[in-house]
Amino acid sequence: MPATVVVGTQWGDEGKGKLTDLLAKDVQVVVRYQGGHNAGHTIVVGGETFALQLIPSGILYDHVVPVIGNGVVVEPMVLLAECAMLQARGVDVSRLVVSGNAHLVMPYHIEIDRVTERYLGKAKLGTTKRGIGPAYADKAARIGLRVQDLLDAKIFREKLDVVLREKNAILAKVYNRLPFDADQIAGQYLDEVAPALAPMIGDSVRLVHEALDAGRQIMLEGAQATFLDLDHGTYPFVTSSNPTAGGACVGSGIGPRDIDRIIGIAKAYITRVGSGPFPTEVHGEQGELLVELGHEYGTNTGRRRRPGWLDLVLLTHAARLNSLSEIAVTKLDVLSAFDTLKICVAYRDGDELYEHIPYHQSVLHRAKPVYRELPGWRSDLSGARTVSDLPRAARAYLDAIAEYTGVPVTYAGVGPRREQYVRLDP
Repeated sequence: MPATVVVGTQWGDEGKGKLTDLLAKDVQVVVRYQGGHNAGHTIVVGGETFALQLIPSGILYDHVVPVIGNGVVVEPMVLLAECAMLQARGVDVSRLVVSGNAHLVMPYHIEIDRVTERYLGKAKLGTTKRGIGPAYADKAARIGLRVQDLLDAKIFREKLDVVLREKNAILAKVYNRLPFDADQIAGQYLDEVAPALAPMIGDSVRLVHEALDAGRQIMLEGAQATFLDLDHGTYPFVTSSNPTAGGACVGSGIGPRDIDRIIGIAKAYITRVGSGPFPTEVHGEQGELLVELGHEYGTNTGRRRRPGWLDLVLLTHAARLNSLSEIAVTKLDVLSAFDTLKICVAYRDGDELYEHIPYHQSVLHRAKPVYRELPGWRSDLSGARTVSDLPRAARAYLDAIAEYTGVPVTYAGVGPRREQYVRLDP
C-alpha cells in the first residue's frame, strides 16, 4: 500500500502535528523522516495539549507504530524525557521504534551550536541552539555517532575518542571553552542512556517495507518546512536537512514509487522564526494581532514568530518542489478578525515583476509583494465542520489558493483541537 507524506510548505509552524494526528487514525505506521528536537508539533486532544519534539504525532493512537527514521538526529536525553512525559499522561510508548541508523546529537554539538551562533553576532542564523546543525555536519563528515553505536560499548568509545580530539581542540583554541571529558560522556551514555534506549532501537527500513508489503498504510511526517530545506530554502537561513517530500524517501528508506499522496500544510497566513527574507512580513497593529490570535510563539523555544500575509508565490513553488497532490490550510479561523485580507501573487523589484521565486537571494531580500485583496468574513469559524458551515468569503479565500497554485485544498483548520477542521472535496 503506497505511503502518504505530510510536508510543511512555508517556514515551519504550519500545523503539521495536528494534521498528522488527524490522519493517523487511518494509518498503521507514522515515520518522522528528518530534523531533530528543534521541531515542535502541538496536538490538542480532549482538552489536553501535547507538545512533541521527536516522537511522531501518531503516538497518540494505540494502533499506530511510531517510527523515528534514519534521517532524524536524536538527542537521547530529550527523547527519554519525552517518553517519560507521555507515559505519565497515560500514553503507551512501548510501540516506538528508533532507527539504529539515526545519528545522535551529543553534548559537544549543543555547545558548538551555541558558541558558533554567538560569535556570528549580527550575521547569526537564528538557530535553536539545540545542536542539530553540528550533528548533521558530523554526519556528512562521517564522524558522527549513530544510535546503534550505543549497543556496542567498544565502538562507541572509539568513535567518541576520535571526534572529541577534534571538538575539544576547536572549543579550546577557537572559542576558549573547557573541553569535554570522554570518560564522563561514555559513562553516562553507555551506563544510563543505552539500557533505556535499547528496547526501542530497531531496523526501521525493514519495518516500513514489511508494512508496505502487508498492505498497511504508512505516513511520513516531516519537521520544519520547504523553505527551511537545506537545498531549496532561503539559504543560509535554513535547517540542516531536507524537509521536502524528496527527503522523506532518504530519511525513511523507501523509494518514490511507494508514495502516492503528498499533502502540503499551509497556514492561512504565514510566519517564520529567526532571520531571513520575508517579503510579506506584516508589522504594526495587524502583525501583532496575527501573533496574538494565532498564538505565534515557538512550541519549544517560546520565540515570537514573525507574521505576514499569505504568500502564494512561495506556496506555488512549494507545490512544484514537493509534487503536492493536495493542500491543507490551517488556522483559517485566525483571519476572522480582519475586514480585508491580502494574498501575495507576485513580487516587484524595481521595474521587474516576478511571478515566481527569484533564483538570486539578493532579489528576494529586497523584493516587495504585489497583493490581491479579498474580503474578510468576520465570523467565528470554530464550530464549522462542513463546507456549507463556512462563510462565502472564507470559501472564496480557499478557492483563490487552489486556483493560483493549481492544487486542490482538501482540509481547512478552524481551531486547535483535533476535531476542528473542515474536509473539502478534492
